[in-house]
Amino acid sequence: MLTLLGVAVIVLGFALRFNPLMVVVVAALTSGLAAGLAPLEVLAAFGKAFNTNRYVTVAWLVLPAIGLLERAGLQEKARVTIRSIRAASAGRILLVYLILRQLSAALGLVSIAGQAQTVRPLLAPMAEAASEPLSDDRREKVKAMSAATDNVGLFFGEDIFLAIGSILLIVGFLDQSGITVEPLHLSMWAIPTAIAAFFIHGARLLLFDRALSKARSGSEAEQ
Repeated sequence: MLTLLGVAVIVLGFALRFNPLMVVVVAALTSGLAAGLAPLEVLAAFGKAFNTNRYVTVAWLVLPAIGLLERAGLQEKARVTIRSIRAASAGRILLVYLILRQLSAALGLVSIAGQAQTVRPLLAPMAEAASEPLSDDRREKVKAMSAATDNVGLFFGEDIFLAIGSILLIVGFLDQSGITVEPLHLSMWAIPTAIAAFFIHGARLLLFDRALSKARSGSEAEQ
């Protein structure tokens, strides 16, 4: 009977017009604790249920929000901000983003940035603004390098996080073959790879920046 307290919490919470998400979370915790589950067990069950029954993907929630922000002038604001920074260049901007993307992915925060959330509305416009004037061909190359930087940062950064799917998949596969490997060891071995990826792609960004600068200087000389 005590497990039905969660229903009472939902009824009371909705009657008082509290935040629906907060009401559902409190109701789940109430029912779980009343059933004798530990707090971590309740949290795990709640997360599993949410993930199993999540029919709306994140992309369908992110894209409309990004579209509204772009319509409100997000890209223009990003360009204006970058133009006011004299030391900014496409290569430097992308290099800073690469560092942040790798570090955040290593902490498991893989969804706080990405192609839809960051590259299209912010990163690419900022890199373009720092390299103006640009021909159409070079503009497309800046966009491509922005997208590539996000991919490199995410791909080589996320493997450092212990609970990422790739680490767990490797551990499970090796375990089925009779080879026991600790997730921590795989995570630690991913660090040198991530560092190497940073230096290799970082060097490419600096060379790309130099090529853009040389092309810009040539265009100005022709004029």
